[in-house]
Amino acid sequence: MNQLHTPKASRNQETGRLSFMESVSPARSGDVARGGLSRGRARRFKPSVSPTTPSPCTFPTVPALKKIALTIASTALLSTFVVSPASAADKDASDKRPKPPAGMSRVGGELLGRTGTQVKLGAGAPVLPKKLTGRSWIVADAENGQVLASHNAHWRLPPASTLKMLFADTVMPGLQPKTRTYTVQEEDLADLGEGSSLVGIKEHLSYTVHDLWLGVFLRSGNDAVHVLSSMYGGVAKTVADMQAHAEELQALDTKVVSPDGYDAPDQVSSAYDLTLFARSGLQKADFREYCSTAEAEFPGAKKKNGKRESFGIQNTNRLLTGADGVDPYKGIAGVKNGYTTHAGNTFTGVAERDGKVLLVTVMNPSSEEPHAVYKEAASLLDWGFDASGKVTPVGELVPPRSADTGTDSGAGKGPTANGKSDGGNGSSPAARAAASGGGGGGVGIALGITGGVLVLLAGGVFLVNRRWPLPDLVRRLPRR
Repeated sequence: MNQLHTPKASRNQETGRLSFMESVSPARSGDVARGGLSRGRARRFKPSVSPTTPSPCTFPTVPALKKIALTIASTALLSTFVVSPASAADKDASDKRPKPPAGMSRVGGELLGRTGTQVKLGAGAPVLPKKLTGRSWIVADAENGQVLASHNAHWRLPPASTLKMLFADTVMPGLQPKTRTYTVQEEDLADLGEGSSLVGIKEHLSYTVHDLWLGVFLRSGNDAVHVLSSMYGGVAKTVADMQAHAEELQALDTKVVSPDGYDAPDQVSSAYDLTLFARSGLQKADFREYCSTAEAEFPGAKKKNGKRESFGIQNTNRLLTGADGVDPYKGIAGVKNGYTTHAGNTFTGVAERDGKVLLVTVMNPSSEEPHAVYKEAASLLDWGFDASGKVTPVGELVPPRSADTGTDSGAGKGPTANGKSDGGNGSSPAARAAASGGGGGGVGIALGITGGVLVLLAGGVFLVNRRWPLPDLVRRLPRR
């Protein structure tokens, strides 16, 4: 049986906040790319301004008004020739960029279904960071679920490896204890997508569940995902359960096709849904442990004496590790980054400052600056901590369906994909039965009391889910 390898904690959890300097390192994606070409720079066209002046009119018989009209027309035509190339180039470049649909989901609030940036600044609130290029992003309070600001929050986009958060949140409870071992078979690794990110799992070697989760969270290993899926009952069962769990969490923008986030037709999620996955997963101690681990040892091949070698692995979340010229973010505690050809760079992070815990998700920034997804996420976290208590929330992270009470508290009514409530008339079945008892004495009173107790219990469960404390989210560990 393999021993559990004690991970090293993130070195940035006790370091001071550093300024975000422009990286001098070459760009590197969060996950291993799958053979797609890197995005090239958009060609820019400079207008070739000509000093040519229109020739004077050679028809002396043309009336003065017509001369003026012709001169104006000639000038307009000339200005069109001079300006059009640059304008057309800019317009074509912007038109080629995908645009969010006009009608998006309104789960969590009507404003979250609107296109563009949604924020309600109060007195003393800082303005949002400049140069945010993510197609979609969201900043929310991890505990009370208030959305502080968003941009195309429900735009359904390829999620890349951030979908592994849903995978872990779905599968982790069924794969206990984490000391459980499994010997990898060839068929477990047969269907890995070309160019997948890998941690380095080998057939016919055994690994603990603990090892495999380190491979998922630190190296974003699709091989680890597929082995865990085999242990769980197969990829098909895993995908079906992930989809069911997404619907339970009211993450209705999400369609799961592959458990690892590999590009697949119709596989989509949204910044809103990814934030729900992170919030749900962070309720689990094992999830928090793995997503906040910066470095660990992973079991390798067997030596001639029968003992296993090991090799070091590092988390690909650069805000956690400070790798590749990205400044580590003080208080960061996970969660997951990703990259594929179609998704671009995606990232969901959680951080704590002065007792406030925030979640941020950024999807597919268009900036050509190296590691833009981390820098934009960090700037949004900075803004969120500064703006907390100074902005009016534009929506909320809804609780799971199982926390529904049918009350009038907004999220408790379980909004659908169209933002419409599933709630009925606001009264419980027991209360309605008691009301229709026709003065049936003890039975009606008993039903009424029972119904009242059930409502209180359900309300308690709902409130717990509305405010999800995240115990030991940021572990206070000595500096390395």
